[in-house]
Amino acid sequence: MVNDAHCHFFSRRFFQVLGSGLARLSQERLAEEVTAELQWETPGTPVELARRWMEELDRHQVGRCALIASVPGDEDSVAEAVQAYPDRFVGFFMVDPKAPGAAQRTQEALESKGLKGVCLFPAMHRFKVDQEPARTIFEIAAAIEGAAVFVHCGVLTVGVRKKLGLKSPFDVRCGNPLDLHPVAADHPHLPIIIPHLGAGFLREALMLADLCPNVRFDTSSSNSWVRYCGLSLGEAFRRALSVVGAGRLLFGSDSSFFPRGYQGKVLDDQRAVLEELKVGEEEQEKILGGNFSELFPRA
Repeated sequence: MVNDAHCHFFSRRFFQVLGSGLARLSQERLAEEVTAELQWETPGTPVELARRWMEELDRHQVGRCALIASVPGDEDSVAEAVQAYPDRFVGFFMVDPKAPGAAQRTQEALESKGLKGVCLFPAMHRFKVDQEPARTIFEIAAAIEGAAVFVHCGVLTVGVRKKLGLKSPFDVRCGNPLDLHPVAADHPHLPIIIPHLGAGFLREALMLADLCPNVRFDTSSSNSWVRYCGLSLGEAFRRALSVVGAGRLLFGSDSSFFPRGYQGKVLDDQRAVLEELKVGEEEQEKILGGNFSELFPRA
């Protein structure tokens, strides 16, 4: 059974936060106006959106997935989805460590709301992962059994912001995987997930993972960053497998919005790569679902 380590949960609050800086939109109907401008579906309640995702997983024969609350402060939306369908979803949430109350929100989300993954975007929120206040987030997660930290490294582009004409004042210099080395080494039992195979920092991500066995990669998205490195997707997979093996790769699709729905092509393309590389059936099962189940077992 396939499990997906990377699906975004674009709730009503996500669209409300996204549109809050756009004076041209009605502040009373932000979710509706933002999605209309994007020509996307407006989500209903978190439970309704979760049901929509469950139907998509069924259609693509995917068992479980990680749902990522994709703006800071949206833990409750994903928590509702997970509570409604605990056998299908694992809850992840985004945190800006610099925001007031970030540590308390992280503690509550992991301890009281049933969420499992803390998502850090150092380039987006312009902080260093090896310094405070990010280190406090790692310490909180390390103290809670079953928690993991997802750290987006490398190139970061948010297509929806570009479509809406929003600026993205990110700092890619904050996204070097090597900055994670002292933190990962300090918390050797805390699973740390780097999405998109490092998103352009494959070499640095592999160096980190070789030094820190608690570092894993998710394979999500089309991984268009390979063009920066002169690699094919197959070569990127081959290098990752040669360093970390099949046991530390988690399939991900980077699915996000409707009506597009689940990114089945990503799954098909990555299956084809694994076949091309002659990865054995047992190893493929680990990458496509088994490693996720081991990291996030059903309650």
